Amino acid sequence: MTRSGRTLIGLFTILALIGVLALIIVAFANRIAPWPIWAQTLLYLGAGLIWLLPLRPLLVWMNKE
Repeated sequence: MTRSGRTLIGLFTILALIGVLALIIVAFANRIAPWPIWAQTLLYLGAGLIWLLPLRPLLVWMNKE
């Protein structure tokens, strides 16, 4: 597979990953709303950083020669 093909697949994979994680957070929004603001902030910060975990291996794969 060419590098540009891997880049295109990686791009859509990253977008799908962000979308799935956003849908998971939205599904729990009603349960999270009554929490204190500091707890919500920690949750959303953690959720916003979780998608970075699979990002490094994906970027390495995308940039293989």
